[in-house]
Amino acid sequence: MDYQFLSTTSLFKGLTEQEIKTILLCLNVREKKYRKGSIILHAGDQVSEIGLVLSGSVNIVVTFYWGNSNIFGHVGKGDLFAENYAAIPGRTLLNDVVAAETTEILFLNLDRLLTTCKKGCAFHNGLIHNLVKISAMKNLNLSARMMHTASKSIRERVLSYLSECALTSGSMHFSIPFSRQELADYLGVDRSALSGELSKMQRDGLIEFRKSDFTLLEDSYLYE
Repeated sequence: MDYQFLSTTSLFKGLTEQEIKTILLCLNVREKKYRKGSIILHAGDQVSEIGLVLSGSVNIVVTFYWGNSNIFGHVGKGDLFAENYAAIPGRTLLNDVVAAETTEILFLNLDRLLTTCKKGCAFHNGLIHNLVKISAMKNLNLSARMMHTASKSIRERVLSYLSECALTSGSMHFSIPFSRQELADYLGVDRSALSGELSKMQRDGLIEFRKSDFTLLEDSYLYE
């Protein structure tokens, strides 16, 4: 277990490596490794654990009755998933959690995390505080995705998403965590149509891109 890395995550922020070692004994943790494309959690599952990505990343994928699917979110190294479902006993998942690459997950029992341990760890309340902040941030991210997909125009959806990336990275030059298909799924558009629109936007002087690396050009702000 890489306790130094865990101390850098949002969940364990403010805890020392020794405190993390102590509290993990109370949380009934387990580690598991997944290949790219493996389903970590299935829609319809009921969960009591939250997952923390130790390495790699996962996609939150919603598959519809007719077989098509959309990526609803991306969870990177050090981030959590399934905490909202684990907090509501009996609530079934509405989505799959899929390994976007070779990925290792640390699973933690949520009930034990939310209940101050018998050892009376002084730092346990800090862990709960961190979890509340993480949940609040995810709600903000969900609102952002709703904003990105509100427009009927592919161009406006793309610019809305890329503008957020530029804002959060603090630069007009940034990388996105999605492949082209994954970005299409996230924005709820056809992949071919997205690729065509990106090429048009580059010709129009709005953006420059190479694979997952993007640059917003000055004229792009005229479309915000």
